[in-house]
Amino acid sequence: MERHIVLVEPEIHWNTGNIGRTCLGAGADLHLIKPLGFSLDSSHVKRAGLDYWEKVRLHTWGSFDEFSAKMQNAPDETLLFSKLGARPFWDMPSHMTRLFLVLGAETRGLPQGVLDQYPGNVYHVPITNEIRSLNLSTTAGIVLYESMRGLPPGHAWK
Repeated sequence: MERHIVLVEPEIHWNTGNIGRTCLGAGADLHLIKPLGFSLDSSHVKRAGLDYWEKVRLHTWGSFDEFSAKMQNAPDETLLFSKLGARPFWDMPSHMTRLFLVLGAETRGLPQGVLDQYPGNVYHVPITNEIRSLNLSTTAGIVLYESMRGLPPGHAWK
């Protein structure tokens, strides 16, 4: 079973560092789609990822199209997360051998061009009307671990 978190144009280094640490803990790969709102050499990214950052399976891509061409992600294994998603995250398939969990920039969300590629695969994490959105790293953790639900106890990630 493979899990991949894909951040499209992330803006905040702390979130990316925290997501990297979560990916490492879950055995998932982290993909960053440029442009990034920070330098990967930033001490802030490494600090948020703590001393684990060097162990994160990190991939950077010049564009979402470049990522898709190289990874050959099928539509049924590509799940997008947006506050405008039609279905709640707990309805996402978790039995797939390979899943790409795609999240957008903190202030803009996913680009419309990416959303248009997978119109039936856009999910949301329900929240009250008291806030605009959840923090990106919180959302990534929620959807990553939900995607692992139902895996056998002690499942060995790659």
